[in-house]
Amino acid sequence: MCMNFFHRRLLGLSKPHAFKHLHYSLAPKPTHFDSQFPTKQPPSSHHSNQDPSKTIATQLSNCTSLQELNQTYAHVIRTHVLDVYTAPFHWNNLIRCYTRLGAPNKALQIYVSMSHAGISPDNYTLPIVLKAACQCFSMELGRQLHSIAIRLGLELNEYCESGFISLYSKSGDFGDAYKVFEENLERKLGSWNAIIGGLCQGGRAKEVIEMFIEMRSCGFKPDDVTMVSVTSACGILGDLHLALQLHKYVFQAKSFVKPDMLMLNSLIDMYGKCGRMDLAYMVFSRMDQRNVSSWTSMIVGYAMHGRANEAIECFSCMRDAGVRPNHVTFIGVLSACGHGGQVQEGRHYFDMMRNDYGIMPRLQHYGCLVDLLGRAGLLKEAREIVEGMPMKANVVIWGCLLSACEKYSNVQMGEWVAKHLLDLEPWNDGVYVVLSNIYASRGLWLEVERVRLIMKQRTLAKIPAYSLATTSN
Repeated sequence: MCMNFFHRRLLGLSKPHAFKHLHYSLAPKPTHFDSQFPTKQPPSSHHSNQDPSKTIATQLSNCTSLQELNQTYAHVIRTHVLDVYTAPFHWNNLIRCYTRLGAPNKALQIYVSMSHAGISPDNYTLPIVLKAACQCFSMELGRQLHSIAIRLGLELNEYCESGFISLYSKSGDFGDAYKVFEENLERKLGSWNAIIGGLCQGGRAKEVIEMFIEMRSCGFKPDDVTMVSVTSACGILGDLHLALQLHKYVFQAKSFVKPDMLMLNSLIDMYGKCGRMDLAYMVFSRMDQRNVSSWTSMIVGYAMHGRANEAIECFSCMRDAGVRPNHVTFIGVLSACGHGGQVQEGRHYFDMMRNDYGIMPRLQHYGCLVDLLGRAGLLKEAREIVEGMPMKANVVIWGCLLSACEKYSNVQMGEWVAKHLLDLEPWNDGVYVVLSNIYASRGLWLEVERVRLIMKQRTLAKIPAYSLATTSN
């Protein structure tokens, strides 16, 4: 069979020493594992007369932390299990466990060691390594794995195929993702889910719906994974009519005996983005169990539509229910405080996040607080927050602060903010327009003319229908 150009291009990557650069970047320091973990042995290591290969798999599956896994790996090295048993089984288990416990770089190190040991990957190895490569965005390794899959005849394996689609989608290379998908005319549901999920994560919502319709026309019945991606795409589009159709489909389809929590959470999020918090609450109220995502979706939905009191009340009920909020929850709560002008409450929740839950504020949290203070006219305090942040402010934060300066006609602060904003976006003529408005509000017409002259000299032209976001209340 003729090999297409895509395959030939990939096979060109799989030359001798293709993993050489990965060996140097991923390989651990040359320290023996016994010296790294000398204090504790795996539970079964004292049975000297027992075949270690029979207990390795059990020990690995029982590992719940990286420390335990490292100790088990040390035991594997010490007993030479990987040298005696040359099948990829134990290598696969090690790679899988490190990926499961959130150490993808270590998983890739082991795969490189496996390759150097002359052990050929099988149809179980490649999907696991692909998952690790996706987690640490190692796209070059992913392409090399694709070339290896082609050489081994595994490129059409269901799990390998879906893994390559996910890898290319995550890197934004939807052209190659589509090529992999379209190559197999006998594709399985996993490949459909991979392309639909990848498009959704890439914000290509319309393509998600089109692919879902095509999938149904090909006779495939979606599962929970499919519907989570499709409902998420529907939320991005804000299409209420489609949302109602999808909701009806979920509860009528025989393949869904009982929608799981992830799907119900996606329905809440979908209705929230479509502006129907009444329907979001209907789904929420009928759930047998709710997790942090369930509550957070409700809080963010209320905040998104300016319903500050409902968002804060929902947050209070969440805490009463004993559910621990996460950083996204606090973004919703702080955003709600900003829309409701609740300055004292906003300060309180910002401190609660750090002091009660040990969640260190991220850029989004600082942005919400700055926006809240700016809307309330507390520009001096807002400036102190920006100057005291452990990270640099982005254009969103500077834009919120400049809008507040325009609302309260604060010339001095406006000039300071405009300077920082222009350092980040020197092409943004909206900054000059807002600064000119601030001067005009104070009757500083000479400054207005100066700004207009600068704009003319820099040959800045206002983008049609573009304006810097300003505070309306």
